[in-house]
Amino acid sequence: MTYSVKEVFYTLQGEGLQAGRPAVFCRFSGCNLWSGREEDRTSAICQFCDTDFVGTDGTSGGKFASARELAGQIASFWPAHDFEHRLVVMTGGEPLLQLDTELIDCLHDLSFKVAVETNGTIAAPAGIDWICVSPKAGTHLVQTRGDELKLVFPQMGFGPADLDLLALKFDHYLIQPMDNLLVRENTAAAISYCQSHPLWRLSVQSHKIIGIR
Repeated sequence: MTYSVKEVFYTLQGEGLQAGRPAVFCRFSGCNLWSGREEDRTSAICQFCDTDFVGTDGTSGGKFASARELAGQIASFWPAHDFEHRLVVMTGGEPLLQLDTELIDCLHDLSFKVAVETNGTIAAPAGIDWICVSPKAGTHLVQTRGDELKLVFPQMGFGPADLDLLALKFDHYLIQPMDNLLVRENTAAAISYCQSHPLWRLSVQSHKIIGIR
């Protein structure tokens, strides 16, 4: 399989339960909810994405002819002296369009824990160490279990009360304010919801606050 990757970079995880943890991010090209082209945004299923996942022209992006080649590229970003805390976050776009067991196995061979950030419309392959699902309005949630469910809030016609929590098997439930022109209002609403519904935790995009990728 050839993997199409927008970018690979080393940073700190900025959001969710693992916020602050050093990680290599591998951003795959492509998504099944939006083409990534601005002219298609208004007709897309997901219209609020703020990420460029089109093409392979980002930092250390490209076409990788094998799982071993891509795993080696990812490993090249990690501090050479540390093998104990290796973490790679597979993101996109939608990473489960490309992430497979062969790549997961190659990363495990290099001592990486493998995390994924997915919209949940595609079943995750076996072997992933941390699954974060961010459901989107108007989609059918296929991946109904994992480590964290992170809901961007508010979404038009879709909120935490619309999720069948009895059918979901996640260890943690998070609400993340939508980052748009109403981000202050969205944050206040998310805080209020978490305070009224203690099952939910607040997730903020700390990488944007502190100025890292």
